[in-house]
Amino acid sequence: MDYKIGLLGRIALLTISLFLLSYFILNSAGVFAISLFIILIMAQIIFFLSYAESSFKKVRQFLDNIKQDNYTNVYPVKFDGTETDDLHIEFNAILAKLQEDQAEKEANYQYFRSVFQHLSIGLITFDEDGKIQIVNTSAKRMLNINQLSLISEIQHINKELHHAIHSLRTGGSELIKIAHPDGIMQLSVYVIELVMRDSKFKLVSLQNIQSELEEKEMEAWQNLVRVLTHEIMNSIAPISSLAATVKGDMESKIDNDIPVPPSELEDYLMALSTIEKRSEGLINFVSDFRSLAHIPTPKFQTIRLKALFGQMETLLQHQFEKNQIILKCSIEPDDLILFGDQNLIEQVLINLMQNAIHAVEDTVTKVVSLDAFIDESGKIIIEVHDSGKGIEEEALSKIFIPFFTTKKRGSGIGLSLSKQIMRRHKGNIQVRSKIGQGSTFKLIFNA
Repeated sequence: MDYKIGLLGRIALLTISLFLLSYFILNSAGVFAISLFIILIMAQIIFFLSYAESSFKKVRQFLDNIKQDNYTNVYPVKFDGTETDDLHIEFNAILAKLQEDQAEKEANYQYFRSVFQHLSIGLITFDEDGKIQIVNTSAKRMLNINQLSLISEIQHINKELHHAIHSLRTGGSELIKIAHPDGIMQLSVYVIELVMRDSKFKLVSLQNIQSELEEKEMEAWQNLVRVLTHEIMNSIAPISSLAATVKGDMESKIDNDIPVPPSELEDYLMALSTIEKRSEGLINFVSDFRSLAHIPTPKFQTIRLKALFGQMETLLQHQFEKNQIILKCSIEPDDLILFGDQNLIEQVLINLMQNAIHAVEDTVTKVVSLDAFIDESGKIIIEVHDSGKGIEEEALSKIFIPFFTTKKRGSGIGLSLSKQIMRRHKGNIQVRSKIGQGSTFKLIFNA
């Protein structure tokens, strides 16, 4: 029977019963008849309420199934065209759709979990309490473990790695060396902080870059040996040739007992002076090389960039005025503070500012800009920009190689030293340049 018809029929029956009860009471019918009708009406009211609530019970049961992710229940369908039958059909369709969506989500979850597990990069996720959510196979292999429940357990594996995971913020990275049964590993640790459903957690990626480092190290050594060989041979060849010439001439005169005239003595003195100067040049070159390998450990302190920029301006003011160069300084915010070694940072800025001065020497517009600000990821940035001719693309990839220089005068170690100093500060130095538009050197500090 259709729900509406059943509901209307029960209402009509209850109305008739109430009418008859009123009739019997007004006509002073017997107590038994009146009591019987009262019981009958109460029973009808109970059945009426039960019938009226039957649909609500089905809806409540349906919602409970959804709440509990139970999509297996099937509501019976008689295909008799009643509203109850239509309601059951809708319920079954919704449950089937939800079950399909759940199966698809589960399939996607398993797919991404499988990809996560088989990535060559080690991945670990953990919540604010340090409880591990997922750790993939590569991470277990790198850390030489079978299971990881809490992120604090990494402290027993490597204290530096544990400290890096906790101290690094989004976008931060660090190189950590750890012992492994297969040998020493150089791990690049990268951290991302995420928020999902008001819950914070960290995603840590571990990449073994030992082979890449060894390859780059070998390439760096080859470049360094090439440069050293070139520079040393350029100095030694004329020294050797000149010394051999003087020696041969003196031996000839000694063997033949020929006195040396004053004019030839002057030639000998000039030759010896030339040998001395070239030897001093070679000693200075070796001294520059030694300075690359002896950068002091930074003594970290608070540096007010406004005061630091003021010192740079005062220090280089004479050169700017002499070369008619305009210096523009900008700090945002005005009270920006950096944590680092002031002497070493000053050395880096002096190197970059001197390069900028040389870059604009032969240009019409001579402008050097010194800017400091905080980027969108919270890192402190210092930029040195010049309006020079720019750097050729071929040279751009080599300017940080020791002893490589594009200037007529210079040792070619300034940028190499600057890069090493920035690495000691857990930061980096980058350059971008366009021919005819100048160059910008960017110092990046992980605040």
